Amino acid sequence: MNRFLLACLVAMLVIAPAHAERIKDLGAFQGIRSNQLTGYGIVVGLPGTGDDNLEYTVQSMKGITARFGLALPPGVNPALKNAAVVMITAELPPFAKPGQKLDITVSSMGKAKSLRGGTLVMSPLMGADGQIYAMAQGNLAVGGLGAEGADGSKIVVNIPSSGRIPEGATVERAVETGFATSPVLLYNLARADFTTAQRVADAINGRLGFGTARAVDAVSVAVTARPGADIRAQIMSEIENLSVDAAEAPAKVIVNARTGTVVINSAVRVSPAAVTHGKLTVRIDEDQRVSQPAPFSQGQTALEQRSGVAVEEEKRPMFLLEPGPKLADVVKAVNAIGASPADLVAILEALKQAGALKAELIVL
Repeated sequence: MNRFLLACLVAMLVIAPAHAERIKDLGAFQGIRSNQLTGYGIVVGLPGTGDDNLEYTVQSMKGITARFGLALPPGVNPALKNAAVVMITAELPPFAKPGQKLDITVSSMGKAKSLRGGTLVMSPLMGADGQIYAMAQGNLAVGGLGAEGADGSKIVVNIPSSGRIPEGATVERAVETGFATSPVLLYNLARADFTTAQRVADAINGRLGFGTARAVDAVSVAVTARPGADIRAQIMSEIENLSVDAAEAPAKVIVNARTGTVVINSAVRVSPAAVTHGKLTVRIDEDQRVSQPAPFSQGQTALEQRSGVAVEEEKRPMFLLEPGPKLADVVKAVNAIGASPADLVAILEALKQAGALKAELIVL
């Protein structure tokens, strides 16, 4: 059954004719990306499932009440069972403008058992540069559920200590991308490949004129464009929808030795090689026999140990692995050997060492 599943998996990867891909699916323009935002805040209104008297929860609550001119007397412990300190995360999309809304994720940092029913108090969200880019506030939507009995028994469904607030943050500052003023637009491929980079540059030059684009390296293509957001938006729209025949991926064989999964891509080739594969089984049988003395011999009954050792070796002739111009030939050779996924790992490693496998072998 394992051999059948392996053959089906690999057969689906038989070489297919190259097909064109849109440039927008091969990579992205530099600087036009999302930015991570994080913030620290406090959730209130919890039904006794908060942090209780956790020290930094108390400090956070004192800071919030101080905004409104309230001050707790020295030495007073508010025992905040209805509040919890949280970490807030969000992604600021490219070209986000002030006033736009963002979805945020709120996660407990302390001992809170559940954030269900809580409300996030207004909190700033900062970028990696320490600047505030959004403000967050709102009622949490928590998918998890937790309940605890007086005897200590409890039940937890999903994760009640984390929740989301759809459109819970408002953008206060835009991120400068340099899109309209940078000397060139730099397009970066998701996978480094000199051939694909050159084909992208050729496709852009064919549409916008010779000398507009040039391949800088295996990842980047520099595109010359006049300054101005409207002009560059039109140019990028044309570039993104151009079709390019991406270069074939490098030959790789991925082997997961723990699960027996083997994936071979369509670029793999093999050289002539002779392969034999068999199994050696050693069986040892232990048996005890009772030895009785002859009548009136004054002897004693004793146990006699008997061991049987047998060796069985599965006979399989050596198999000639012909040069494989296609992945289908490799699949046929593997099936002819009759190797299980576990044994196939050893065979592939041996073929790689012998120089017959023309691919990078990656063992996970």
